[in-house]
Amino acid sequence: MADTGSSASGRRMWCSVPERLQLHMAMLALQFGYAGFHVVSRAALNMGISKLVFPVYRNIIALILLLPFAYFLEKKERPAITLNFLLQFFVLALIGITANQGFYLLGLDNTSPTFASAIQNSVPAITFLMAALLRIEKVRLDRKDGIAKVIGTACCVVGASVITLYKGPAIYSPVPPLQRPDSMFVTLGDAKGKNWSLGCIYLIGHCLSWSGWLVLQAPVLKKYPARLSVTSYTCFFGIIQFLVIAGFAERDPQAWMFHSGGELFTILYAGVVASGIAFAVQIWCIDRGGPVFVAVYQPVQTLVVAIMASIALGEEFYLGGIIGAVLIIIGLYLVLWGKSEERKLSQERAVIQSPPEHSNRTSTHIKTSLTQPLLPSSTENV
Repeated sequence: MADTGSSASGRRMWCSVPERLQLHMAMLALQFGYAGFHVVSRAALNMGISKLVFPVYRNIIALILLLPFAYFLEKKERPAITLNFLLQFFVLALIGITANQGFYLLGLDNTSPTFASAIQNSVPAITFLMAALLRIEKVRLDRKDGIAKVIGTACCVVGASVITLYKGPAIYSPVPPLQRPDSMFVTLGDAKGKNWSLGCIYLIGHCLSWSGWLVLQAPVLKKYPARLSVTSYTCFFGIIQFLVIAGFAERDPQAWMFHSGGELFTILYAGVVASGIAFAVQIWCIDRGGPVFVAVYQPVQTLVVAIMASIALGEEFYLGGIIGAVLIIIGLYLVLWGKSEERKLSQERAVIQSPPEHSNRTSTHIKTSLTQPLLPSSTENV
């Protein structure tokens, strides 16, 4: 009885918190969760977990978590499945799961969690570039929002190139307190003896795959408007594809077994926190705050990863990586600002073109959006 009363009191306290503050708190928690995933993934690789086994277990856990929600919440809006839809889900899995996660692990193994997170900030710019090349999005160089998106994309490309081609001297080399003989982190550290440039190329492949998945997902969701179901099908086909690859490339049965509690923890964290809880929180934040609001927090993740990796893994920071990360973050905010300005212009145009009887209602909505441009009542997909 006391437990019921305390839980009800907790819910009332959370409901009394303004929604805008709830969104900021949720986004900060989300960035900490994703930041932990970068560090945990690197820990898993350094423990010796196979790059094929890790994503298989991660996606199995994610699928188990997603399936009930997809089945019950999207019963009414889920169209009948056809062979054409299955082929589209297979392609989405090939790009968004298999290539995306495979390139990420290969890149992370050769670089570091901080720079893997830093390069991910270029995904919005790469997505814009792909959409422009495929004529899904128009490039308006006669408007400030169009110019901002082009300059932002160029900054991201230059930043990624700097990280790849110029490592530079180490400007910070911490001595981690966790590197003791009795610590699970004893063998963890920076990617010494690995090919940094090759790792950055893999990470660029990861970002290209991620952006391609976002671009190709949009037309699929228009025909099959059930996001959780699309993600579940994609996850299922991704598991099948990884299993087929593992059948040829990973023949050691011991690779599929857990040899320590640390290995089990890294896989559970990747599946439950990074793929399950984080996905649910991100959907809620996009629904309430809009995609621009969610994307603005991405650089916070890079900062948190840098702190975590420095403390736990003893990660070194190099000049080329710092310069590249700064350029990518500048490019990210230019692209996001351009998208925000473009949305405002389209909303203002909608007010002008709307019928008189709807003008009062529409103008009120636009006023709210202009006052809080990062918190529109949007359900637009990322």
